[in-house]
Amino acid sequence: MPSNHNPLPGVQALLFDVFGTVVDWHGSVTAELQALGEKHGVEGDWSAFAKTWRNGYLKTTRQVALGGGGPGNVDVMHRQILEDILSLPDWKILGAKLDSEARDELNLVWHRLHGWPDSTPGLHALKKEVIIATLSNGNVRLLIDMAKFANLPWDAVFSAELFDSFKPNPKVYLGAASHLSLRADQCAMVAAHIYDLRAAAALGMRTVYIRRSGEEPPDVEDVKAKADGGEVDAVIDSFTELATLLQQLH
Repeated sequence: MPSNHNPLPGVQALLFDVFGTVVDWHGSVTAELQALGEKHGVEGDWSAFAKTWRNGYLKTTRQVALGGGGPGNVDVMHRQILEDILSLPDWKILGAKLDSEARDELNLVWHRLHGWPDSTPGLHALKKEVIIATLSNGNVRLLIDMAKFANLPWDAVFSAELFDSFKPNPKVYLGAASHLSLRADQCAMVAAHIYDLRAAAALGMRTVYIRRSGEEPPDVEDVKAKADGGEVDAVIDSFTELATLLQQLH
């Protein structure tokens, strides 16, 4: 992308999806599950466990976003899904070894997700150029704990919990912009998931797609910027790349 082309004109704030975009949920959860299995002498496909847990979250948040029933707090949601998983035939052996307190502790793994290698340095650099804030379906306490754990220097933490729904419900995106006293077009959504960016773009927000390993199915791997005939405003491989772009433009 030429340095004299500005794909984000007038943008004063970057709003970040978090799970998968800023932190490696799959690697982090899988590693903790594996360690727990080794502690209790249980073998299993821990990657599959993590993906099942995540897929339950995706299904429930989208259901709520469309007006359906479900918990409004992701910690509660994750705990309910964990109970369901531990009752499945593949995981009953582990379930039998975990009492309620141990399950509560395991549920907090979602507060202890490691950032991608570029996340902390990239966010520190971006923070010098614009407002940086979360816009995540994770609940407020989860996002605060994760920021402390992974050294994520947010200016603000916006959670869908504050807007009584989940992304991609429009009021989540518009609510965050309103709290920053900005119009939608003065904000850019940054995500590794095209559905999130499409929802933001429909409301007038700018969009930045970041490629993250394992976060999108193969049919959407070829996301392109508008300058290249695509649908998003910018495509990046790291937050440091985005910071460099903004520094050149400013």
